[in-house]
Amino acid sequence: MVETQFRFRADEPVSDPAVTVDAFSDQTNAAAVRIEPGDDARDLLAVLDRLKLVEVNFPVFGDGRGYSSARILREAGYTGELRAVGDVAVDQLAALLRCGFDSFAPDVPMDEGDAQVALNRWPEVYQATPSQTAGVSRTPIWKLRHVDKVRHE
Repeated sequence: MVETQFRFRADEPVSDPAVTVDAFSDQTNAAAVRIEPGDDARDLLAVLDRLKLVEVNFPVFGDGRGYSSARILREAGYTGELRAVGDVAVDQLAALLRCGFDSFAPDVPMDEGDAQVALNRWPEVYQATPSQTAGVSRTPIWKLRHVDKVRHE
């Protein structure tokens, strides 16, 4: 199991070892799965209620497929822990949170101060956050503009 450095959830951490997507379909007692690049997150949609933890591997900095996996799972209603693992850099944290990740296990530990700066850098956002992302839901700026207009009329 990978070491989690940041976790933005109030529930107990999941300690179950994550199995591959292929192995998960053959097991009835597994509660944690690891999505690798090339795996299709949609293969898990029928079993979301069995999952407590989904780890999404980022093997290299430039591989963005994990962002899509997170968004697919959250939009389908997955509420369990969604952990980004691997080559996760501090400048990715805010975007990963916005896609639905709520815990992080980077290969190289991040400086905690740098992480806080990265997470608080932009007070306004353009993309809606999946509602299941713990503690980071913010109204997109374009919706605020319309709300403000209605208030002033």
